[in-house]
Amino acid sequence: MPALFVCEVIKSVLIRTIRQRLYHLLFDQRTRSGRRFEVLCGGLAFLSVVAVFVESGLGTQYHLTYEQWHSFVFLEIGFTVIFTVEYLLRVFSWPNPAKYVFSFWGIIDLATILPLYVLLLWPEIGVNYEYAWRTMRAVRVFRILKLLRYMPALHSLWQSIFNARHQLILFYAFISIVMIVAGGLMYGIEGPPNGFTTLGTSVYWAVVTVTTVGYGDITPHTGAGRMVASILILIGYSVIAIPTGIITAHMTTEFQKQRKARECPKCHRGNHDAEARYCLTCGSMLPKS
Repeated sequence: MPALFVCEVIKSVLIRTIRQRLYHLLFDQRTRSGRRFEVLCGGLAFLSVVAVFVESGLGTQYHLTYEQWHSFVFLEIGFTVIFTVEYLLRVFSWPNPAKYVFSFWGIIDLATILPLYVLLLWPEIGVNYEYAWRTMRAVRVFRILKLLRYMPALHSLWQSIFNARHQLILFYAFISIVMIVAGGLMYGIEGPPNGFTTLGTSVYWAVVTVTTVGYGDITPHTGAGRMVASILILIGYSVIAIPTGIITAHMTTEFQKQRKARECPKCHRGNHDAEARYCLTCGSMLPKS
């Protein structure tokens, strides 16, 4: 019994050590090995997306031979195996595996490895449902999102958007109300004879107009309709300016917090740049951001 207990303790410590090392390798961007692994995974994600575009272009313009198609299949199998191993290691090393599985990055990692497994489990999707299989192939393009995980500046942007979420929700809720009201007005003013056949079509026209896109597929023909369109076009400028200003203000605040957080451990001077390695006053090594 004591020997069995010792073996269980050693096994537990060994598993914990392996999980900690894998965690630092897969998630810790402050270590050299972590940064190298980020570069490797980012490069593989980029190459896999390039392969998808090449396959799509060649398959549409040229009649590829059986051997040529096999090359793309083997390439996809290789990428899928690599990303599957990466996904399983991330789940294994995360302190709470279920939390990672249902997180944004966990869902992205799982979605990008599913197409090949779906084809292997249900081959009729690739044979009988061409459009469904093409959709599954397009999911692989989401691997490009994996690159965002390795961009430190993304954290600041995401934190700024998260902090501004209440203002953004309020603003877009107001804009949505304006779109519905304007669509209802145009449906009543112009009506089906002028292309505003339904309320949905009228709201679509309002969205296109307020974003200053102006496809021109539906246009007002009456004076009142043109007046509403002019008001929406003027409102459209604020649609771009207001959320941009909100996010910019929060990003500025976030950057200032980061600079203040980089305080010198010796002289306690703050406000250092994110790229700075030494204190401006005493020259001591600064903590990593």
